[in-house]
Amino acid sequence: MIANAVRVVLLCLLPVSFLNNVEGSDAPTRDQEEGVIIHYLEIVTPDVDATCEVLEAMRGVSFGEPIPEFGNARTARLENGGRIGVRAPMRETEDPVVRPYVLVEDIETAVDAARAGGAEIAMTPTEIPRQGRFAIYILGGIQHGLWEL
Repeated sequence: MIANAVRVVLLCLLPVSFLNNVEGSDAPTRDQEEGVIIHYLEIVTPDVDATCEVLEAMRGVSFGEPIPEFGNARTARLENGGRIGVRAPMRETEDPVVRPYVLVEDIETAVDAARAGGAEIAMTPTEIPRQGRFAIYILGGIQHGLWEL
């Protein structure tokens, strides 16, 4: 299960130019992608150190020390200025997950749109001091994050 999460993350981190150079690729161009910005990519795993080590070795990124405001996630910068964070579950019932947080201008409006689309709001808009506000919703069995700066 951890290996699958790492594969998903690596695909998210590959530059679009790489994907567009793959023969027969239907990957979107950079212009088509600009409507959605992943500001934070969260990986919840019972093996934080191994996950960070694999990403560091494969992608050449460097993870810092745990940040309490991010659930003690170790983070690294993404090319777009956002971050990837790897943390352990915060409670016994929290399952491993890879959760992208999409940057939004108005988190309240985005949460309302998710709710209107049938989503369950798992975490209402919550502030992280000096970082912005985030929310989590579940739709189609998938966890999604929202982030407002």
